[in-house]
Amino acid sequence: MKLTDRYQSPQDLPASLPVFPLRGCILLPRAGLPLNVFEPRYRAMFDDAIANNRLVAIVQPSRAFTAANDDSDEPINSESPQGSDVPLRPIACIGRIMAFQELDDGRMIVSLTGVIRCRLGDEIPGAKPYRTFRVQAEPFAADLMAGKGEQDVPREQLLATLKRFLETRNLKADWQSIGRSGNEQLVNSLSVMSPYGPEEKQALLEADTLKARAEMLIALAEMELAASGGSSGSTLQ
Repeated sequence: MKLTDRYQSPQDLPASLPVFPLRGCILLPRAGLPLNVFEPRYRAMFDDAIANNRLVAIVQPSRAFTAANDDSDEPINSESPQGSDVPLRPIACIGRIMAFQELDDGRMIVSLTGVIRCRLGDEIPGAKPYRTFRVQAEPFAADLMAGKGEQDVPREQLLATLKRFLETRNLKADWQSIGRSGNEQLVNSLSVMSPYGPEEKQALLEADTLKARAEMLIALAEMELAASGGSSGSTLQ
């Protein structure tokens, strides 16, 4: 069963979910996100989710926490910041566990697929080692419509900018797979995988439309190219 068949309206989703705070990491509808889970509290969270509805919410710590820890040694995308009272961003994305593997060293490799963005509500106190929040998915009901807004994405402009971005960094891409990707998959997957900081990632997550998210990707890449001297000097409209 496809996600679009399983979740046809926000009412098909639970009213509360466990959250996995990750600095510099976002998830978007129908995009994939691999996770390397090693903290006991989050292994417990995924164990519980697998035994229940297989849903968790991916969220970033708040801007205040990020700014206060920019000089810390904590690697981005490692796992959640320590402490159970770290303020979180208001907008997150619900993901469904599609596959998982438990390793001999205690780690868990989890594959998530984004379902719908949500707004975090009140935190629900409990005895679990992880945090649970009420979630409101209704404001993002359009996320459940696969491919919505694909026709408005400036695909050729996005691909041309991506090619220049990769070339200046001597990186390669599977252009055959990219060519087969629909616009929604292309834009959302690039947003999830993009190498930008927490603020840029959150802006990509919160973009109102697929077109706006694509244009933001283009603008961010152009700024990176200009800063590194790799820009052609042209202005993207």
